[in-house]
Amino acid sequence: MQFLLKSVSVLGSSGMERRSVLVDDGRIVSLSREVPQVSDVRVMELNHGCLFPGFVDVHVHLREPGFSYKETIATGTKAAARGGFTAVCPMPNLKPVPDSLEHLQPELEAIQRTAAVHVHPYGAITVGEKGETLAALEEMAPHVVAFSDDGKGVQRDEKMKEAMLRAKALGKCIVAHCEDESLLNGGYIHDGAYAAAHGHRGNPSESEWKQVERDLALVRETGCAYHVCHVSTKETVELIRQAKREGLDVSCETAPHYLVFNDSMLQEDGRFKMNPPIRSEEDRQALIAGLLDGTVDMIATDHAPHSKEEKDKGLEKSFFGIVGLETAFPVLYTNLVKPGILTLDKLVELLHTNPAKRFGIGSPLEEGAVADFTVFDLEDSYTIDPADFLSMGKSSPFTGQQVFGRCLLTVAGGEIAWELEGEEKG
Repeated sequence: MQFLLKSVSVLGSSGMERRSVLVDDGRIVSLSREVPQVSDVRVMELNHGCLFPGFVDVHVHLREPGFSYKETIATGTKAAARGGFTAVCPMPNLKPVPDSLEHLQPELEAIQRTAAVHVHPYGAITVGEKGETLAALEEMAPHVVAFSDDGKGVQRDEKMKEAMLRAKALGKCIVAHCEDESLLNGGYIHDGAYAAAHGHRGNPSESEWKQVERDLALVRETGCAYHVCHVSTKETVELIRQAKREGLDVSCETAPHYLVFNDSMLQEDGRFKMNPPIRSEEDRQALIAGLLDGTVDMIATDHAPHSKEEKDKGLEKSFFGIVGLETAFPVLYTNLVKPGILTLDKLVELLHTNPAKRFGIGSPLEEGAVADFTVFDLEDSYTIDPADFLSMGKSSPFTGQQVFGRCLLTVAGGEIAWELEGEEKG
């Protein structure tokens, strides 16, 4: 496919700069101030468009195979494209769990057949994500981005150490859902003022940071590359800050909902239930400080779709998980960039540069690179309405928020993965 984007804005060293982008045979042929003189190509004029490298989300749930009533690779990757993401990494809590090459194969085949963007799956750390027997890490290694038992923390110290040693030998990262189940006591929202006032069982911050603390001790022993999923507590931020100062090979992510909400903003609605839970204002501020000083490396959505029935049971009984691929950039741009908390450059670093570098995926926005990019109108304001989502999941805590930043176009591998139709794009 060959096409030309005329005069879009690109972030440069001196602010926004006008560029024209020529794409041919899957790559960026030209990214220049001058409009290339070409004929017989499709020309796109995206008024008010701002061009970014394609975002990379290292933590999503696409639910296929096994749970396609919640989401499919086709619907999930189309939602990703609409959100500006050109590469996503789906977690292994599937059926079958990808704990061997045989069990990984159905997911790989579905990706090849139906994905709208680049998909880099995880392999499980343990068989069935049960924490007992290590998965077939060696045979999966060439086909997966890293190893994770996301949805469950590996409870046994010796099993996590064994996994780290094997992953290190394979040159792969251990990506950890950190949750000490012995500390949960049936809790399902943050163990704070809201839980106490409304009679809910609280999930204490220790359930996260205690297992992070254990894992960091194992990283010191093994030298394994290690990444912490969906960081939510101030203690975790400080532990990772200290580990980086020691020179350990560690990184971490947080998610938009932990950066925008605190537990005083909870509602008696399943769209505010996720794991780990939204925590205190002190935790939220610590996460933002971690973004600013480089402790928190990246933002991932933890896009976790469920059926309407599974999310319509209130805070106590609804399933854990919300959707986020289609709202991440506008929510972060509106709540963090426009008020001056983060720069736009920093947000691109968190959504593209850092995850791409850490996980070895994604493409830079430069001539000769694979054409993976997205275009947003940063001035377009609208209200988030899940009825418009391309994802099959509709449960979002951001429902009803007024945001800025509408995706006009996403290109993945040189192909148009999402394009806003009609007069809306200006």
